[in-house]
Amino acid sequence: MLQTFFFAMLQKYWVDERTRHNCFMLFPRGLHITWSEDPKYWTWHPLKEGSDAEAGIETVALQNVCWLEVQGKLELSHLTPGVTYEVFFEIKIDDPACGWSTPVNFRLKFPDGTIQQHKENLEEKPRGKWLLVKVGEVKPHKGQNGEAEISMFEYDGGQWKRGLLIKGIKITPKE
Repeated sequence: MLQTFFFAMLQKYWVDERTRHNCFMLFPRGLHITWSEDPKYWTWHPLKEGSDAEAGIETVALQNVCWLEVQGKLELSHLTPGVTYEVFFEIKIDDPACGWSTPVNFRLKFPDGTIQQHKENLEEKPRGKWLLVKVGEVKPHKGQNGEAEISMFEYDGGQWKRGLLIKGIKITPKE
């Protein structure tokens, strides 16, 4: 039996039926998104497809920014110890998208200061469908506490960007 719990539309917790391990989805309202409350830069929309549609989940759509900064946090003690998890941003690029020629940074920072980081060229990603862009992996050990910071950012290129939709950050056991 699949158990799903929503926490004030900020995150979703469930137990994977196959592996019996904890999984999480951090929704946009629970993320720190620079300028997300100004409709000149970002707009909020109800999710219209999938099982979350009735639950009041919102996506956030980028209207126009040159400073892209999105960050979420996950308490490591909530993950199943000894299990390797993959961390993804679930995003969509919709036309008219522009400003994506400079690669975007994806970073996972652990409480001990360790960092996993890489760049993704969103210009080359397919348009109009939800994509999972991998940020990194985490394998918590028993008794591990502290928050991992998960971020997506680009502010060095100076280009104005648009056409990005964010559904959230997904944390699931590695296949």
